[in-house]
Amino acid sequence: MAYINLLPWREEALKAKKKEYISILALVGLFTFLVVFGVSSYYQAQIDGQRAKNQYLKNEIQILDVRIAEIKTLNEKKEALQKRISVIEQLQRSRNVGTQVLDEIAKIIPNGVYLTKLEKQGNILQLMGKSESNNHLANMIREIELSDLFTDATPESIITDEQATKLLSDFKMRVKIRGLVEDLDAALKENK
Repeated sequence: MAYINLLPWREEALKAKKKEYISILALVGLFTFLVVFGVSSYYQAQIDGQRAKNQYLKNEIQILDVRIAEIKTLNEKKEALQKRISVIEQLQRSRNVGTQVLDEIAKIIPNGVYLTKLEKQGNILQLMGKSESNNHLANMIREIELSDLFTDATPESIITDEQATKLLSDFKMRVKIRGLVEDLDAALKENK
């Protein structure tokens, strides 16, 4: 006998294909979700790692900023100490200035020049005296310029008295003393 299927086979085949399609679609959706989730997790891990590195760098930068501030304060203290040391050295050099000045004057004054008065104000030395000729004064100025202690010899006046029996001329000269502290209080205030 012939076999006749009276059941709606097309509908069952359609339902089976539909189930297969839905299951494949669900598998593809699940696979897509897993791929997207994996990629998203990977990139999120990369972002979190980079944030952790950035935070570490920020912390290290803050530590270095603190160290830099300490170094700046140490440099300021060092500069203040160096200024104080230089003032002390200048004071040490200027301690025996009186004897050094007199010794140096004895060396630089040539024959024919006579000092009558010496005045010291700060690091300026005012020389007043008499000279037999201007050549002797010029020689004395050259000696002052070659001196280690004196500098900037500036003649202020040379006056010749024609009525005097001796041909001596009066002179005034200003000389700077090297390496002296002009104003001790100003030097100390500068270091504070």
